[in-house]
Amino acid sequence: MDVFLKIIFLLVSLGLIATVLLQSGRVAGLSGTIAGGAQSLFGKKKGVDSFLAKITIVFAIVFMLLAIVLTAIGP
Repeated sequence: MDVFLKIIFLLVSLGLIATVLLQSGRVAGLSGTIAGGAQSLFGKKKGVDSFLAKITIVFAIVFMLLAIVLTAIGP
């Protein structure tokens, strides 16, 4: 059981890293700041970025829960 949870933890960790790296970066510059602020204010996330954001949240929650469980189980 312990080995199974560690393997799942490793896969979730890699998935979390991948989803964070695949997300598009924040737009740099003054015009990007103004436009990006308006988009985030009105929630204009579409397509792949929205999907990756949701998957990142799921991976992060599973990662935290598995970390707590593996810590509670101990070595």
